[in-house]
Amino acid sequence: MTSQPVGVPTRAPSSTDQLDGLVTVLDLVRCGRARSRPELARLSGLGRGAVTQRVAQLLDSGLLIESELGRSTGGRPPRELAVRAEAGLVLVAPLGATHVAAGVTDLTGRLIDSVQEPIDIAAGPGPTLDRVEQLFDELLARDTVPRAPVYGIGVGLPGPVEFATGAPVNPPIMPGWDGYQVRTRLAERFDVPVWVDNDVNLMALGELRMGAAQDEQDVVYVKIGTGIGAGLISDGRLHRGANGAAGDIGHATVDVSSGVVCRCGNIGCLEALAGGAALSRDATVAATEGRSAYLARVLDEGRPITASDVAAAAQHGDAVSVELLARSGQLVGDTVATLVNFFNPSLVLLGGGVALAGDVILAAVREAVYRRSLPLATRELRIARSTLTPDPALPGAAHMVLDELFSRQRLGRWLPAGSPSGLPQLADEPAA
Repeated sequence: MTSQPVGVPTRAPSSTDQLDGLVTVLDLVRCGRARSRPELARLSGLGRGAVTQRVAQLLDSGLLIESELGRSTGGRPPRELAVRAEAGLVLVAPLGATHVAAGVTDLTGRLIDSVQEPIDIAAGPGPTLDRVEQLFDELLARDTVPRAPVYGIGVGLPGPVEFATGAPVNPPIMPGWDGYQVRTRLAERFDVPVWVDNDVNLMALGELRMGAAQDEQDVVYVKIGTGIGAGLISDGRLHRGANGAAGDIGHATVDVSSGVVCRCGNIGCLEALAGGAALSRDATVAATEGRSAYLARVLDEGRPITASDVAAAAQHGDAVSVELLARSGQLVGDTVATLVNFFNPSLVLLGGGVALAGDVILAAVREAVYRRSLPLATRELRIARSTLTPDPALPGAAHMVLDELFSRQRLGRWLPAGSPSGLPQLADEPAA
């Protein structure tokens, strides 16, 4: 491949038409839909001359590179275009209720290196983000990570996030986080733009760009872990809703008569009856009542029963654990069936620690959805488990950042500087 400079300042687009052309060309190459100038001319609606000019600008800026000759379709073989992946880095940190995954990606969203470790999100934003910052520093110092400017940071949180501000709003499992300025803290620490979203949205985005949903337009990603949530892909784009709260199915009411109080304060929520904490609670009751010898042995070891223990017990034939997982899957499936009737996706993906722990949950969700949904809504519907490892939220967080940086609202603002590093205020601008 030909050598190109990294992070080279270039002139700002001189008109909105020029900016639109740059964004269009970059998006087509970024998403893999076009790799040559003839393909760009065919798909972009731009004339050949405009395509040539926009490609030249992106090559000069170091965002695109030109490789060896591609396959000829008649005439001279075209040179293939690609994003210059090594031009910059993106730091990502999807936080769960009980773990943090931190990673660094290139400008294609490819994961270069990552680490995962236990945390307690209820410890509060101070100690949690202290550790995230330490992990970022450690990753950037590793020999596996190239020396390049950090373009931005993407963070996922296991609760409702107002996307415009990057602040969590009344998150049920995150005491002390309400309204905390995650974006401001990390932006000041690393001097780059920062975006924050719900963790399930990032999982859905990761699957859309690099996983099982790449060829789909309408998708529901359901995370079943300590909590339960859904990420919605509509017409090939992540749907966040008016304020960022779309897909919060964990607090849909499924059984008021249960009397079980959810962490949100309401009674009978899906999460309170079918999530990982619910499985742990119900399994502990079964063990103490003598209904499961396998689960009782876990308590005898002096440790609490987790959802992973329930899954392991089910795989060993423990009838109580199989029943608990099947009930969880049925409740989730009943709720997802409502989404399927309302939203009509072509694909439902299941992820999260509980969903990936065995076949019982998947089978129960499938049975409930196909039984309770309209025949037309399920005619071409697939329901499958996520296979994007180690965590779809890692590339999802990177693509969130890249989508924002390469948007029409922002690309023209930082391109003259050569990179968005040192411009944390970029994240404060609302995107279209």
